[in-house]
Amino acid sequence: MSRKPSRGPNPKERQAFLAALREAKMARSVHCYVRGNAVKFYDWLESDTGRRLPHGPPVWICGDCHVGNLGPIASTAGRVDIQVRDLDQTVIGNPAHDLIRLGLSLATAARSSDLPGYDTARLIEAMIDGYRLALIDKRQGKHSPDAKPVRRIMQRALRRRWKNLAEERIENTRPTIPRGDTFWELAADEYTGLAKLVQLPELRRLVTSPKSRTDDAPIHLLDAAYWVKGCSSLGRLRYAVLVGVGNNKRKPKDIAFLDVKEAVAPAAPRAVGANIPPDNAERVVQGALHMSPNLGERMLAAHLGSRAVFVRELMPQDLKLGWTS
Repeated sequence: MSRKPSRGPNPKERQAFLAALREAKMARSVHCYVRGNAVKFYDWLESDTGRRLPHGPPVWICGDCHVGNLGPIASTAGRVDIQVRDLDQTVIGNPAHDLIRLGLSLATAARSSDLPGYDTARLIEAMIDGYRLALIDKRQGKHSPDAKPVRRIMQRALRRRWKNLAEERIENTRPTIPRGDTFWELAADEYTGLAKLVQLPELRRLVTSPKSRTDDAPIHLLDAAYWVKGCSSLGRLRYAVLVGVGNNKRKPKDIAFLDVKEAVAPAAPRAVGANIPPDNAERVVQGALHMSPNLGERMLAAHLGSRAVFVRELMPQDLKLGWTS
């Protein structure tokens, strides 16, 4: 396959590039493979061993609970809490599935980092202890001596501002998105669809919901690009959208960076009789409101043509705990 142009491949040829990129990412390590392949995890749950798992009460679960899906999340009011960052797979289901997937993520991350089995066992024990403490008394978890890494990333999140987000995501603080390996050029109909999306009253309310913005402020589409991001979701529609807030389009008073992502049917099994929205974008937003309210209040379910999408504004304080391996 030839290397893609600097502004990205022709939109009609995207899928081939994205499929190759996804395979390359998953081949980096066992941890990357597990993180990027929730479908295989749920295939295993259909085996004899998987069916013997304990069944907890049906509640909203992440459905893809791995290390990279946890981190500081900011609310529209400025509050920052550790919550689930990605809820594409969210359903009302068995909470044991989230615990086992998180444990598998930790174990494979340790293996990919060449840590001994003893450290892996301690990681899993700490995960179970933290889960138990949270169920008994939330106040105990806040003072756990093992929470130093979490406290460090929280301190980092609280210090961040728009400039940090712009430098990381779009390489500059100007209201444009530079094309390259991460952001690709759009087809004309994609740009038109996103322009219409920005004009929705519901989206304007979403963008102006932070306490620092005026509720009735007008918003304008400044730039948009196809966003090459993630692993398991590569191949779905995903767009980065810059929106100006205020009357002056050339010099907006504020800028919002939106993540527009396609919502598809989840691999995670849902509980029998669970009351889940049939529209996948609405399902993701409802799951976020229940599991990660800081994120859920910053999300909107919508459609681009016939495709269900959900929109969220990225905040500078949004980070992932992550694991480099």
